[in-house]
Amino acid sequence: QVQLVESGGGLVQTGGSLRLTCTAAVRTFSFSNYYMAWFRQAPGKEREFVVVVSGDGGRTMYTDSVKGRFTVSRDNSKNTVYLEMNNLKPEDTAVYYCAARRSSILSITTDLYDNWGQGTQVTVSS
Repeated sequence: QVQLVESGGGLVQTGGSLRLTCTAAVRTFSFSNYYMAWFRQAPGKEREFVVVVSGDGGRTMYTDSVKGRFTVSRDNSKNTVYLEMNNLKPEDTAVYYCAARRSSILSITTDLYDNWGQGTQVTVSS
């Protein structure tokens, strides 16, 4: 349904910033029909929810650990969603995945998303 490609990961020191980008190739439905989310998975841990944004960008939900540091945005004209990450900490180190779901509800559950990107590695050194 939707092909997602993430980019922007890398190695950064504690307190640094990164901007992740997820670009979508949609077929049947408009990109604005999709709620977009970021998840992350650290080595040896379960994939966890980071943030979700509604189709029009007007509603967001963040996990507590990133509130005030991460900002999600989207540009529907470019079929792209962004994750601005500031004041990064070593515990933010993970592979970050973009996910899409056609919905009208902000969902934080991994199983509800059926479109995933390949992931981009973020490493924060102490």
